Amino acid sequence: MHDTLYENQQNLTDEDLLGYAAELGLDKAKFADDFKNEAYAEKIQADFTSGAESGVNGTPTFFINGARFDGDWQNGDLLTELERH
Repeated sequence: MHDTLYENQQNLTDEDLLGYAAELGLDKAKFADDFKNEAYAEKIQADFTSGAESGVNGTPTFFINGARFDGDWQNGDLLTELERH
């Protein structure tokens, strides 16, 4: 589901999410019930808050030895930085 959500960041309506669950073979009824009842809302909020407090302001965000990497991760800068550490 993580990959599907990441790949479809512009399509995250309730209907989209239920459709992804079905496409992935998840128990659609359980997913819909958990979604409706906000079964994981507290955990999601805690993860979001933790990320914001750590300096995460988008995806993907990388940390190297506790420091946020702000370079371009697609052109080799990330690998260069990792090799330095």
